Amino acid sequence: MKKTLVLLFVVMAGCDAVRSTTDRVLGGGDAPAQTAPDAEVGTAVAEEVLQPEPVSARPNWVGAKTTIAGLGDPTTPGRWMQTPLVDTEVTARVVVPRTGAQAYITLVPVSGPDSSGSRLSLDAMRALLVPFDELVEVEVYAD
Repeated sequence: MKKTLVLLFVVMAGCDAVRSTTDRVLGGGDAPAQTAPDAEVGTAVAEEVLQPEPVSARPNWVGAKTTIAGLGDPTTPGRWMQTPLVDTEVTARVVVPRTGAQAYITLVPVSGPDSSGSRLSLDAMRALLVPFDELVEVEVYAD
């Protein structure tokens, strides 16, 4: 029984899914997770480094805009946020002010006023370390 249990742990440790999850949670390997500077919160900050885009492919504002986001279509793959803040599809830095988690996410335009909410993909919610069943306030940075 002990040999079977040890073998199971060895097999599970070799799985890419388990390894990437433990790297992200425990901060090992090449994972982009970092410890938040605020010791009281003690949350992990997730950030994916992307190459800078040409200036014409950035949002048309300077600084940050705030929106409330919930879960979008869970069957659509990718790291995206459907938002009325943009007119064309661009990549921007999205930050959760409550935890400090941040990630680079593709912003997809949808119709509606800027004050209407946004929808995040499952992958984007995982990258921002937010629960799937909650609305979350996020800041979208153009630069």
